[in-house]
Amino acid sequence: MKASKLAYKPVGLALGAGAGLLAGALFKEVWKLAGHQDDAPNATDEERHWREILVAAAIQGAIFALVKAAVQRSGAVAVRRVSGTWPA
Repeated sequence: MKASKLAYKPVGLALGAGAGLLAGALFKEVWKLAGHQDDAPNATDEERHWREILVAAAIQGAIFALVKAAVQRSGAVAVRRVSGTWPA
């Protein structure tokens, strides 16, 4: 295994955790801006309709995937700048 790949493992884990926190905060703000209630619905929330729950889940998933990809790509670029090799 390449040294850059080994070095990227802990960095990737930390970036992933940070990306999850960032994505969660971003989703809450997007949900508020969309004119919905302050809290996004849970799948088991009896008072919420299927459509609202599924739309919230789709938006949350898209935001999470976008943030995760951007953060991981930035981390890989940073590792390449430091080590000179791509961490894949």
